[in-house]
Amino acid sequence: MMQSPLEGVFDEAENRYLKPEELQVIGQYVASISERMSAYRALRNHEIDLVQRAADELQLELPSIETTALERTIKYGMLILRQCAMGMLLNDAEYVQNRLLSWLKDAISLHQDQKINAVFFRLIQQQLRFSLNAQQVALLEPFLSLVDPVIPAQEEEMLTVAGIF
Repeated sequence: MMQSPLEGVFDEAENRYLKPEELQVIGQYVASISERMSAYRALRNHEIDLVQRAADELQLELPSIETTALERTIKYGMLILRQCAMGMLLNDAEYVQNRLLSWLKDAISLHQDQKINAVFFRLIQQQLRFSLNAQQVALLEPFLSLVDPVIPAQEEEMLTVAGIF
């Protein structure tokens, strides 16, 4: 199992004093923890409204979506937000990889919900920009971007003359 950079630094401290660059890793984390906690709290406090607005938009964009697919997509969206928020709080991309990404792609493929999840993930990201401040979004985005390979953005279908006839 891989460990976070911070855990690696602490493991090294068992055998010796930390090197300056290792102390710098700890210092950067400590310096940013207040901002990370603020972003985590904001996300936690706004999650329901954020997800509801994204779900409402999803139903407008995809009006024929089945209830079970909608419910499953909302659950995945909430899990993505929660796991990315925890990864951001810990400043640990491996956390997101191990707790979320390891099963999410298979789950979405199993139900063939790629398009629905891609639209919903895009809508959640839009809602984040309305619910959080720019600094909070900037802290969260690297962890949300880890989800991009699992839920790739859907390309807009282009209307062609050949498609009309």
